Amino acid sequence: MSTLEKLVRDLRKKKQEATRFRVKTTKKLKEIRSVERRSSSGLNTINKKINSQKEDASDVSETLNQKNAQIESIERLISAAQERLEREKQSLSQIEHELEFATPEEKESTTFRLQSLQDHISELENEIKTRQKMAKKITDDLSKFSDIKSKINQKIKKHNQIKPRLRESMTLGHKEAVKLEQELEQRIKMEDSAKRALDKASLRLQRAKSRAKPATKKPTKKVVKSRAKPATKKPTKKVVKSRAKPATKKPTKKVVKSRAKPATKKPTKKVVKS
Repeated sequence: MSTLEKLVRDLRKKKQEATRFRVKTTKKLKEIRSVERRSSSGLNTINKKINSQKEDASDVSETLNQKNAQIESIERLISAAQERLEREKQSLSQIEHELEFATPEEKESTTFRLQSLQDHISELENEIKTRQKMAKKITDDLSKFSDIKSKINQKIKKHNQIKPRLRESMTLGHKEAVKLEQELEQRIKMEDSAKRALDKASLRLQRAKSRAKPATKKPTKKVVKSRAKPATKKPTKKVVKSRAKPATKKPTKKVVKSRAKPATKKPTKKVVKS
């Protein structure tokens, strides 16, 4: 039995060790799976951000194209207005020269032409100023949107640099998880094998103990029961009852009568005859 008990202790230790390794492997697998999930989630988030930022960059690029087209158009209009202004100034100079030598009859029409030309020059100058202001505003917008696009491109670049690390972490995590799953499967089999062996050994030990019990316990129980019952209950009750009644009535009468007759009559008769 001592061999069986030692075997049970050894198997119990083996099973506990197998359980400890199984729990440790399970915990490690959960950690690796968590890292893999975080890497996958991070990669998906990065991809979403990059796609969103690319859309933003595309919108900004479209705005920049519009602004560039506007500035080009305004610059063409300014250039055309400046050319017209230059021609109108030349015409104004010529009319002023004509006005100096015009006759009184011609002065009125020349003065009207001069006034009209001056008004047109003033309009052109105002138009040029307005368009230049617009051009400046659009130029500022171009600078602002260019900065926005540059920042978006920097973010995209940064996220693209993070992607390989996340992808590598996810790949390594997946490989490690596969290995740990195989290891965990082996650990579970070892634990189950150790448990079955422990159960068998424990059952054998139980049977051995149960076979050993009758030799030590059953006789003592029978002896105790057989002695305990007559000694404490049945004999005492019977003896008390049987002794109580004769002790007071019957025994005293019989003893007195039987002893009185032989002691006085029989011995004396025999001695006298001889």
